[in-house]
This record gives sequence, C-alpha cells and structure tokens, in this order.
Amino acid sequence: MKGVLTALLLLAPGFALAHGGDEAHAPAWTLAPWITVPLIVSGGLYVRGVTKLWSHAGWGRGVQLWQVLSFAAGWGLLVLALVSPLHWLGERLFTAHMIEHETLMALAAPLLVMARPVGAMLWALPPRTRRTVGSIGRAPMLRTVWRRLVDPPVAAIVHGVALWLWHLPVLYEAALHNTFLHWLQHLSFLGTALLFWFALLQGRARQRGYGAAVLYLFITALHSSFLGILLAFARAPVFPSQTSSAPDWGLTPLEDQQLAGVIMWVPAGLVYAGAALVLAGLWICHSGSLATQGGARAIASR
Repeated sequence: MKGVLTALLLLAPGFALAHGGDEAHAPAWTLAPWITVPLIVSGGLYVRGVTKLWSHAGWGRGVQLWQVLSFAAGWGLLVLALVSPLHWLGERLFTAHMIEHETLMALAAPLLVMARPVGAMLWALPPRTRRTVGSIGRAPMLRTVWRRLVDPPVAAIVHGVALWLWHLPVLYEAALHNTFLHWLQHLSFLGTALLFWFALLQGRARQRGYGAAVLYLFITALHSSFLGILLAFARAPVFPSQTSSAPDWGLTPLEDQQLAGVIMWVPAGLVYAGAALVLAGLWICHSGSLATQGGARAIASR
C-alpha cells in the first residue's frame, strides 16, 4: 500500500522528485507531437466552432452547455491519460498503465460521445471546406460502412477484440518496446471505445430504446472483468517488462499486476454497470411511455 501511495503522489502537480531526488524517478509530462498535436487541434477546433456557432445562433443554441462541459471533461481526461505524469508513471508501473487505459475507454470515450463534437468542429472550418467535408461524409460507401460499424453487436465485438488482442503477452510486450505500437495500442483502445459508446448512446441502440445497449454493456463488463480477474489471480507476472520496475515503487511485480487486474475488474466494471443501470432506467421509461401512448390511441379509437 505504501508503494501505491508513493506512486499516486507523483501525479500531484509540483511533486518534483521521488526516492531522495533520483532524477530517473522525476515525473514528466509527455509532449510527443503525435499526442499533443491532435489534442491541441481537436480542442482548438471545438472551441472555435462553438464560439462561432453561438455568435450566429445565440448562446447555448446548436450546442448545449452540458455538451460543452461533457467535451471539456472528456478532453481533459485524454490529457490526463496521455500527457500528464500518469502516462509517464504508466510506463513504469502496470497499475498506473491500467488506470490510463481505463480512463481512455470507460471515462473519456463516453463523455466525448455524449458531447457530439463533430458538428461544432465543422463550424470552425471555412464554409467551402465545411461543405466539402460534409459531402465526403455523405458518400454512400462511407455511410454504409459507418452504419455497419455502429451496429451495437459489431461495435461491441470490435472493441472486445481490441481489448483482448492487445493483452496478448506478445503484443503487449511489443508495444512496451516500440513507440509506434504503443501509440497504436492507445489509438485502438480509444477509437474502438468511441465506436462502442457511440453505437450504444447515439446509434441504433438508442433508437430501439436502449435495450440493446444494456445487453452489450453487460457483455462488455463481463468479458473485461474476466480479463481483470485473470490478471489479478495469475500466479506469475504475465507481462515481465511492464512489471519489472514495480520494486522501485515498493511493490513486487506480481503485486503490481494484481492491482492492475483489480482496477480493470472492479472500478471499470462499476462504470459499465452504472451506465447499464442508467440506460435500463431510460429503457423502462421509454417502454412505459410507448405503452401509455398505445393505450391512449386504443381508447381514442373506440
């Protein structure tokens, strides 16, 4: 426990050095351009687009305030996971790496999906460019591919495959030693999570009253928790390179892996379970509303 608390303290701003001033343990922000540039561009486009839209349509119109707050929270969580010292610590401690991954998939992704930022970002572009991008997005082939990808079972399978594939020891270890593969791992986690949450919150699952969303959230919680259980109860480190630095933080490699597994199993599982409960409530309300409307129509037709 002492090692975990020491590691978490490193995330606090202003905590400069650990282990008696050892420079090798100085927390650092990740400023790699392939991470920071997309974040800056996406954030800048969104702010410019919302400002421009509100100046034309009026404050809070076109994009509601809660959507702006949702985007800000999701974008901020991306910065926390990919740029802040959490990312630096994740390269040295499996527990922090798991927090980083779950922040991307279970927290940032649904917030960004609820914000629906693409429309606002398009407003940041010049009118001619906006029309060009819009026409490309309406291309029949792209629309067909997109409709298939955001079908709830397809999106759930794609996200699940990405999760399990990158936790194969050979691929996980390779990502730890190759910057491009590490970037690709994070991109696939975030990209498939955005696809998954869009399919459940904005796609056909929403049109059907969220019943399908509850089902696929339950399935995703089940298989991701099972992966966490496998890590938590393994008798030896599954990813030796990931856990090799654990003794520097007061943990054995196996303890580091067990904590990471528990994080995937319990907190992340609670996020999926909580989302499923909320959507189940919406589904029940939607079903009740339809039943009431049906009853009213039946009475009116008599």
